[in-house]
Amino acid sequence: MNALENKIYLIAYVISNLFALTLLFLSFKHVKLSRFLFFLLFGWASWANWTTAVNSPDDYLNYADLTFLPVYKNFILGWFSVHISALVGFIAISQAIITFSLLLKGWAYKLGVIGAVIFLVAIMPLGIGSAFPCTIVLAIAMAKLYKDHNEFIITRKGYPQMGVD
Repeated sequence: MNALENKIYLIAYVISNLFALTLLFLSFKHVKLSRFLFFLLFGWASWANWTTAVNSPDDYLNYADLTFLPVYKNFILGWFSVHISALVGFIAISQAIITFSLLLKGWAYKLGVIGAVIFLVAIMPLGIGSAFPCTIVLAIAMAKLYKDHNEFIITRKGYPQMGVD
């Protein structure tokens, strides 16, 4: 199956990659805004994965046709196919932890960034299913944010700090 022949996949693919490039740019120029957008991205991903794992877990089996690594395809159609809700539920909870770590500072923030980078690299072999090369661009942008760990993203007034960094 050539996923890019499907207009919905193609539109999502283009939007995902443009969004990734935007986050990469922002990670150099507007760190707090980039952190906030990653917060929204991982929050949405957590919700979407949890909802899908509960309501239609078999949807994840479609990723077997999109991956370019046979080991991923075998995993998806093998062990994963029997444990979809448990594994995707774990991933969704992990994404929620990453989401909230992006609002913090210090070691909690650093662990969240490391977790996000590992997750993004791990889904890269899903190919079109992860909008590759979107995941690599996002992992680079996230890694760039690693050093921004001494400040909270939220001000005392409760609003994101999105001014000039």
